[in-house]
Amino acid sequence: MFQVVFYKSKAGKQPVLEWLRGLDEADRRIIGSDLRTVQIGFPLGMPLCRSLGSQLWELRTNLSSRREARLIFFQYGVKLVIVGGFMKKTQKTPERELEIARKRKEEHEENAPF
Repeated sequence: MFQVVFYKSKAGKQPVLEWLRGLDEADRRIIGSDLRTVQIGFPLGMPLCRSLGSQLWELRTNLSSRREARLIFFQYGVKLVIVGGFMKKTQKTPERELEIARKRKEEHEENAPF
């Protein structure tokens, strides 16, 4: 089983965790359930997970009212590091979200002990 950790900036902030805490409890429970499935069974494929390239993966969670949440993560040893989170509004993953995730992944790999 993988350990799930949230990206932490050099300033000590955890933006994805803060984003999750801003969601209502029902949405957090659904996302948490999907994340637990990935934690136990990674690597998984569609419909729950999808590779985004550059060793990044997207957790795809369907919420109520036809809303969709996405978490972007990567595997780092025995850890799944969550580096991005957003509500999906278009068919394609926004390039801005991918760029943020890539930068956070790079920062984590440069600064985190293995």
